[in-house]
Amino acid sequence: MRQLVLEISPSPEPAFAGFVTGRNDELVAKLKDVAAGRVAETVIYLWGERGSGRSHLLGATLRAAEDPSRLTIADDVDSLDPEAQVALFNRINEIREAPAALRGTLLAAGSAPPAQLALRDDLKSRLAWGLVYQVRTLTDPEKAGYLRDEAARRGLAISGEVVAYLLTHVRRDLPSLVGILRHLDEYSLSRQRPLTLPLVREALAELG
Repeated sequence: MRQLVLEISPSPEPAFAGFVTGRNDELVAKLKDVAAGRVAETVIYLWGERGSGRSHLLGATLRAAEDPSRLTIADDVDSLDPEAQVALFNRINEIREAPAALRGTLLAAGSAPPAQLALRDDLKSRLAWGLVYQVRTLTDPEKAGYLRDEAARRGLAISGEVVAYLLTHVRRDLPSLVGILRHLDEYSLSRQRPLTLPLVREALAELG
C-alpha cells in the first residue's frame, strides 16, 4: 500500500541563507550591507539568466532590510510596459534628488546588462548609473554539492550516480533542481523505496 504524503511545509520566503552563493560572494556581501543600511547606493542592478537567483536576492534583501521603506524593488525590468518605464525612471530621479539622510536605494533586476535591455534609452542609462552585478549561475560541481547537501538535510540518501543523472536529464537551474528533489523525496517516501536510479526514472516519468 502506498503511503499518502502530505505537504505540510510552505515554500520558504526568500532569505540570504537560502541562496547558494557560488561565485556571487561579492554581490551577496554588498546586498547584506544594503539591508543593514551600510551602503548608500542610489541604484544596484542585477542581471542574469532565468533561474540564476536574481529575484531571490531582491526578496532576500528586502526581507532582511532594517528599514524596508528605504528600498524600492523593480524585478524583471525588461518586461515593463512604457508607462511603468516612465514610473521607474521618475522613481530613480526621486531617489537621487532626495536629501542624503532620506535617500534610499533602488534594487532592480533583469535578464541582461542595462545597455542590452529593450527599454527607453534614458532608463537604461539610469540603471547603469549605480552598481551593476551579474548573478552567476552555479557550476555543475557546485550544483552537485548542493544536491548532496539538500538531500542530506532532508534525510535522503542520494548517490553520485543519481546526482549525475539529474544534472544531465532535467533542467539544471536551482529552482528546478529544488523542486525535482522535493518530488523525489516525496516519491521515495510514498513508495517506501530508496532513491535508486530506477526509482528516479519512474518519478521523472510521472512528471511528464
